[in-house]
Amino acid sequence: MRTDPELRTSARTCFDAAIAAVNPGRLVAGALRREGDALVLDVPSRGARIHRGPVMLAAAGKAALAMTEGAAAAGAATGVVVVPHDQVRAGPPGIDVFGAAHPVPDAAGAEATRRVLDAVRSASAETLVLVLLSGGGSALLVAPAGDLTLADTQAVTAALLASGADIAALNMVRKHCSLVKGGGLLRAAHEAAAVWTLVLSDVIGDDLATIASGPTVPDATTYADALSVLDRWLDPAAIPARVRAHLEAGRDGRIPETLHPGDEALRHAIAHVLAGNRTAVDAAAAAARRLGYEPHVSADPLRGDATAAGGAIVATLASLPRDRPVACVMGGETTVRVVPGGRGGRCQQLALAAAVALAGQPGVILAGGTDGVDGPTDAAGACVDGDTATRARQRGLDPEAALGATHSHVLLAATGDLVRTGPTGTNVTDVVVALRPAC
Repeated sequence: MRTDPELRTSARTCFDAAIAAVNPGRLVAGALRREGDALVLDVPSRGARIHRGPVMLAAAGKAALAMTEGAAAAGAATGVVVVPHDQVRAGPPGIDVFGAAHPVPDAAGAEATRRVLDAVRSASAETLVLVLLSGGGSALLVAPAGDLTLADTQAVTAALLASGADIAALNMVRKHCSLVKGGGLLRAAHEAAAVWTLVLSDVIGDDLATIASGPTVPDATTYADALSVLDRWLDPAAIPARVRAHLEAGRDGRIPETLHPGDEALRHAIAHVLAGNRTAVDAAAAAARRLGYEPHVSADPLRGDATAAGGAIVATLASLPRDRPVACVMGGETTVRVVPGGRGGRCQQLALAAAVALAGQPGVILAGGTDGVDGPTDAAGACVDGDTATRARQRGLDPEAALGATHSHVLLAATGDLVRTGPTGTNVTDVVVALRPAC
């Protein structure tokens, strides 16, 4: 029978394999190549696209710099990259790198976005605009529309993040409050020869209109849809007056909609998803098989409340055959409605709920964000076992109370269960690996 330390080591090996499978630089370098004076994009099922002439790069997201390095290897020579503040470092020659805040935007992000927009607006009819997007791009690219201010954008973003709204709902509002989202960046590049967008997806289902709020693709949602999100998730007092007024003006046809399907701007654009959460999940399952576990990959993505998901994962693990070592592997993005004073993240909340449900049973459950960051903490997530709840109580901590207070981080730090990877340079949402020995 495997010991818990062995199970923990195996779970971490599977998680590391998931992250390695979505290495941004390798993925971009595999899609682009130079043939003489031409830049070639190989798009599965669509054939090759070829461009001869200048290439301007615009990139944003947690994986943007690594993606840029892959593009630079294929000959992209100038451009602007926006990354989280803690990821700022020198980029390839000719590439300017700027920092911005995530998940709530800041003034540095607004200035960086202005530079991105200025760059793509200056693209000539001979220039290809190569756009590289990854998770976090929605927060990093901030350009308030109309009379909206940065403070308005910050307030509505923070309120929706705390509300438990999912990423699709959050980005629906972001798109209708922005000059760059919802196809706005593509509109800004209307003079360019073409716009190629390569995406590392942090959205389950890989919806291009949701990833980074779809700055170069059509948006099928409306201002009325965005208003419905606010009405569903927020107290009216939490909605900035200018945000509501702006969305109502759009609903009433007084300002233009986002870029919709069929728009003329789409004629010279292509967008392609390089990899997403399923890529990482499949890699984790393959690693589990190599380690001697029978992998069971969930067909359904993780969604909804993180606490409920943690208990459901333990129930799923318990339902698997007991005569062999098994692995339950899944991916997705849960939500957590943060209680004031609570500290943690969705992966830590899920893991703590799993620890309570798993108490006294064999097995480990690792839940981690592939970007290495879970909520406003220094952890990617946590790896818990059947003794986690007991260790917490021995230290005077109450697991159930911590769950109710959404205050998982302190407890999991005390029990030694946090998983810290540091920023990974990639982001395809979360991966969960649950392992159990034969018993």
